[in-house]
Amino acid sequence: MIHEKVMLPVQYRAEGVENNNFNPYMTTYILDNYAEFSTGRKRPVIVICPGGGYEMLSFREAEAVAIKMNSLGYHACIVWYSLKPMTFPASLLDLAEAVYYIRCHADEWNIKKDGIVAAGFSAGGHLAASLGVYWNTSLLRKYLPYSAELIKPDALFLGYPVITAGEFAHKDSIRNVLGNTENYTKADVSLETLVTKDVPPVFMWHTDEDTCVPLENSLLFAAACRRAGVPLEFHVFRRGCHGLALATPETAWPDGNGVQPECAVWPQLFADWLNNL
Repeated sequence: MIHEKVMLPVQYRAEGVENNNFNPYMTTYILDNYAEFSTGRKRPVIVICPGGGYEMLSFREAEAVAIKMNSLGYHACIVWYSLKPMTFPASLLDLAEAVYYIRCHADEWNIKKDGIVAAGFSAGGHLAASLGVYWNTSLLRKYLPYSAELIKPDALFLGYPVITAGEFAHKDSIRNVLGNTENYTKADVSLETLVTKDVPPVFMWHTDEDTCVPLENSLLFAAACRRAGVPLEFHVFRRGCHGLALATPETAWPDGNGVQPECAVWPQLFADWLNNL
């Protein structure tokens, strides 16, 4: 396995985008090939953005998820992106840099062509979805010298994502991702209004009982994807609080909460979807 820390460029600082002088980075969980059974195998890579309201990053939604993805036969990377205090679009540019780096190493890391999945939970889901709506727009061309095809995610995985800046917004996430910018507004981070036919295929799940980031966030994004003709698989589980991660004892909180067996099926549902995409 290639397990290393990769520092990501912060060339956007020259354009006046602030990120509190944080140095974003990525940790890799790249599976090896073996002559015995996997010579020449190419695998998708799941690029994981942990949640945390753009204020912190949840370790519960990081390495345990990466290892689970490895167990399903996928490479994984975790992006440790910029947090408050910052100005939009610092964290989005971090993720774009990560996708660019991964794509440039696709042959070396035996990554499947068209197999880069931007994945995120909660605010990390907002970040992954942001790349999904912005990958081929002037916003990213303004700050990055890469062609759109080099930073494009080939699919999106969104777990109980923050989506909207409207009525059902997770207000802290929206406030933190925008920061003190004078150049962008809530309209620029209310993602359900930015969906086009160019958004890559989406796998998404949420719970009806989520009171932190209401289900309406996912419903709004799903409806927008339907209108735009974006391929979509969307699962709504009746029970379960926000922030379930794997929904198993592996990612439970110290008090034992966060175990929801009926939600713990999501990794296999996701794998079945991705393998047939």
